[in-house]
Amino acid sequence: MMKINRMKFSRNIVILLLLVFTGCKIHEPYKRPEFKEPANFYGSEKDIEGDTASIANTNWKDFFSDPLLISLIDSALVNNIDLQIADEYIEMGLSRLKQSKANFFPSVSVAPIKARRDYFSENYNNYGSNRSRRIYGGETPPASFYTERLEYETSIGLSWELDLWGKLKSQKETGLLSYMKTIEFQKAVQTSLIAEIATTYSNLLLLESQLAVFNRNLLLNDSTLQMVKLQYDAGEVTSLAVKQTQSQSLRAQTLIPQLEREYIRQENRLNRLIGRFPESIDAEELKWTMIDEEYVVGMPIELLRNRPDVAAAEYNLRESYERVGIANAMKYPSISIGASVGLNSFEIEKLLNPVNSGFLLLNGLVFQPIFQKRKLKTNYELALSEKKIAELEFRDKFLQAMNEVSDALVAIEKLKEEYTIAQNRVEAARNSVKDAFLLFRSGMATYLEVITAQSEALDSELNLESVKMQIFTANVELYRSLGGGWK
Repeated sequence: MMKINRMKFSRNIVILLLLVFTGCKIHEPYKRPEFKEPANFYGSEKDIEGDTASIANTNWKDFFSDPLLISLIDSALVNNIDLQIADEYIEMGLSRLKQSKANFFPSVSVAPIKARRDYFSENYNNYGSNRSRRIYGGETPPASFYTERLEYETSIGLSWELDLWGKLKSQKETGLLSYMKTIEFQKAVQTSLIAEIATTYSNLLLLESQLAVFNRNLLLNDSTLQMVKLQYDAGEVTSLAVKQTQSQSLRAQTLIPQLEREYIRQENRLNRLIGRFPESIDAEELKWTMIDEEYVVGMPIELLRNRPDVAAAEYNLRESYERVGIANAMKYPSISIGASVGLNSFEIEKLLNPVNSGFLLLNGLVFQPIFQKRKLKTNYELALSEKKIAELEFRDKFLQAMNEVSDALVAIEKLKEEYTIAQNRVEAARNSVKDAFLLFRSGMATYLEVITAQSEALDSELNLESVKMQIFTANVELYRSLGGGWK
């Protein structure tokens, strides 16, 4: 007898080990794809050795040195609507995570009071059963709608599914990964918000500087116009010279309202990003920054942990691994155990008597799906395809991030070259205006040459301000593309 028991015990141990081993094979462990990324970014002239810290690890307050811009971003991080929506998505993800963790606990249901009364008639095959006679005190029940069954019950039920195949564990892991994706989404919203505020701020800077250039040009035009009028009075030039000079001045004046209108539009856009009603922004505090900055961009592999969209894509890939495991586990039997304890009585007065009315039920269930119209196999195949799509999307996000960093690096490098040329052009144009004035006063140059020189000076100064704005936004784009702004 003891030998038989030992054999049964050994057999059970073997079965258990087989179940555990099979369960481990059901879920494929996650392995990050190999990207074979280059050692540095295309467009970066510096070779990177080791894990060099990049500007992505710089706090945005340290990256932006402009106090006004910092104060605007501070307000936006508190009041921006999109960021508040992202925070709510995090709360939703946390709730789903808590629910997935609760799958490991038994389900508990309570029936405070349950009453049952069955009515039948004479043609029912149990007519006059002992149960109905007991209800009617031993007398023959009525022929129609007599009470066949009468009972009152209160109970507590428990049900618990055993996680032999790791299905519940994968569901919990899926909830965790989904929650982590909401955190990355919030980071991405914050990064984009900061970049968009900085870009809009640079538009305000550009418009303000352009207004200053046009106002300076108007003063020059007024001086030129006065000189041409004097020459006209002296009979040295015709009325055409006066009209052309006036036209040049009016052209500059016409553009000023357009710039002022666009300035207010950009103010409104910035106020919406900050999450407040339209109000003016003190233009006197605006100034260009980050024109001559030099940054360390770090290694390409750092994008995997710095870029929120890349990190979210990897979480999505890891989640797809878990969903494959869940779909595979659904093909294997599920085992549930349950219990019910409570009170049951024929008479409601005796229901609360635990000695004579108590009952206890224990049950177990093994459910093995066999033929489900190919649903289980199809779900598994779909999960495998979704995993492949998630891996491709992860690779595409990484490639996109690499390209964006490269674009920003090349833009900064070439814009700095353009900035040097633009400075030289402005200096040459200003000297040309001075020379044209001197020659015009001495009668060695015509008013057309003065107008041409002033027009060239105006264009060169506007171009210089535009290049400044482009360098500023290129630095912001580099910061964003490296994954900065959320720390």
